[in-house]
Amino acid sequence: MPSYLDPDKNLAWKTELPGSSCATPVVFGDKIFFPALEKGTKKLLAICASKTDGKILWTKEVGFGGVTNNKNDMASPSAITDGKTVWFYYGTGDLVAYDLAGNALWARNLEKEYGEFHMNWIYSASPLLHGGKLYVPVLHRNVPVAAKGAAAAPAVTSGKSSDSYLLCVDPATGKNIFRHIRPTDALQESQEAYTTPLAIEVNGKTQIVILGADYVTGHDPENGTELWRSFNYDPSKSNSWRTVCGPVFAEGLIIGSPPKGGPLFAIMPTDGSKKDASTAWTAEKVTSDVCVPAYYKGNLYVLDGDRKKPLSCLDPKTGHVKWSVDIGGNAVFRTSPTAADGKLYFMNEKAEVVVVSTEDGKIQSRRTLPQESASRSTIIVSDGLVIVRTSTTLFAFKK
Repeated sequence: MPSYLDPDKNLAWKTELPGSSCATPVVFGDKIFFPALEKGTKKLLAICASKTDGKILWTKEVGFGGVTNNKNDMASPSAITDGKTVWFYYGTGDLVAYDLAGNALWARNLEKEYGEFHMNWIYSASPLLHGGKLYVPVLHRNVPVAAKGAAAAPAVTSGKSSDSYLLCVDPATGKNIFRHIRPTDALQESQEAYTTPLAIEVNGKTQIVILGADYVTGHDPENGTELWRSFNYDPSKSNSWRTVCGPVFAEGLIIGSPPKGGPLFAIMPTDGSKKDASTAWTAEKVTSDVCVPAYYKGNLYVLDGDRKKPLSCLDPKTGHVKWSVDIGGNAVFRTSPTAADGKLYFMNEKAEVVVVSTEDGKIQSRRTLPQESASRSTIIVSDGLVIVRTSTTLFAFKK
């Protein structure tokens, strides 16, 4: 894999995009799938491009993403594919399925069915495909709230239930398998989570893990029943601890980070015989508000994208910090680190791409790519290519 990402030296191809998105591109075979919010029209698009040359193979209009703010838009959830079908999901509640040629298979809208999403920063959690089921988390406030920076979109309510829930859908038909209500005593904005579910195995049995609204919970994949619940990671009961950083499973532990400087923690999941999951360790000086840690070759890499932007390497079994370096830069990081070939790749909001060594955190290169607005898509790697999406362009770099 390349140790630098430079359009003047090792560009494989680049493709101008119709609009921005915070979503991470998804690759299967020669195809790349990603959503976009079309510039000007604010149409929500589903897009398929070729990994060989970046050419756009097909584009589908799904809906209208009229609400945006300076942190997020309605094209933020990432696409999902099993190599036969691709599913796109949006902050409007639109959930749609296509075959790989772009033929529509089914569509539904969760907001119309279950009520509006009550989110300060626009709903943007990505679904999980596992075991032939599609899991969609909706962790939001129990009362309406207008999205930040979206004065033209006042808080409204359909009069339907505003419970938080885990929805399980048959990916072939779009029909419900179950809808499980997930209770919480979190307050106001702390009820909101932007995290993707995680599938783990405990004693040979699969569980679906959700992190958000002050708790980590494990669920039966067949019916959504809550098997266990972690400690309250917001002991002071803040009313503004929305959770963005998703969970990681490493060395039998579920690792998560509270928002806004809260300490990284590890939970020991149970098989359901014990309803309270215990804390394995807490790393008081390590945190991540947004960036999901990377688990790679026995180490855990945690990027705190704010302040001095420290990157820390931890032993996931104990939480011991092996080393920590300040990445610096003139913008915050909202992308998660991606590990491959002894390197970590990540990008800040000004599209400065950074490559560091997983051995000691030494910076191998940094380069700013062209963009028009903040870039927040996580970098991906596939077959020797490093694929980077800025707000305007999809780049592919080679060694």
